[in-house]
Amino acid sequence: MNDKRTTVRSLPSSTFATRSKTPKPTTVLLVRHGATPTTGRVLPGRARGLHLSEEGRAQAAAVARALSESRRKVAAVYASPLERARETAEPIAAALSRRVEIHRGLLECDFGEWTGAELKKLMKLPEWLTVQRWPSGFRFPGGESFKAMQARIVAAMADLRSRHPGETVVAVSHADPIKAAVADAIGSHLDLFQRILVSPASVTAIAYGPLGPTVLAVNVTRLAELSAP
Repeated sequence: MNDKRTTVRSLPSSTFATRSKTPKPTTVLLVRHGATPTTGRVLPGRARGLHLSEEGRAQAAAVARALSESRRKVAAVYASPLERARETAEPIAAALSRRVEIHRGLLECDFGEWTGAELKKLMKLPEWLTVQRWPSGFRFPGGESFKAMQARIVAAMADLRSRHPGETVVAVSHADPIKAAVADAIGSHLDLFQRILVSPASVTAIAYGPLGPTVLAVNVTRLAELSAP
């Protein structure tokens, strides 16, 4: 009878180590700017000259304090060019020993002819229902569409990931762009993004890894939670 033997070759342990090593995700902490004198009453859009209110400055300071007390190492702080976003980012950057870097991808949606209008008047327009129920089919008169806004903020997230692989960054933006980024990250249709709540000075965390994004938190306003690793 033939004596057949099978030879088993051992693979070097480094082979498995190389294959199992997954790159760390880039975590983006999206902070909505603090309250302004017109928050909840007016659609300010990209109008210049709107600053944080006293409440908004206190909110920005609270976010800065919470992030500085957390165990997260923040590599950079970015902000939309608008004053209210920069004024929110400045105390955060100071507390983290960083400087504010402007990123135009974080800008508010361009509301065109609706810029500066009172919300109570806009809500009476027939188009308002489209904004709430079918945003993917709406473009603001003389302004930006929701689809274009979402494409812009998603591109900004990809840019931050390429700049800071495996790191954590803060990005101060506005409610609608942050909501659109969350909708994209969870794979939700843009027409459902109005169901997402993003309050002034809240923190939303998305980790962008090699297999796609993971939403870690949305609309965190209890800032003590930011101390978690």
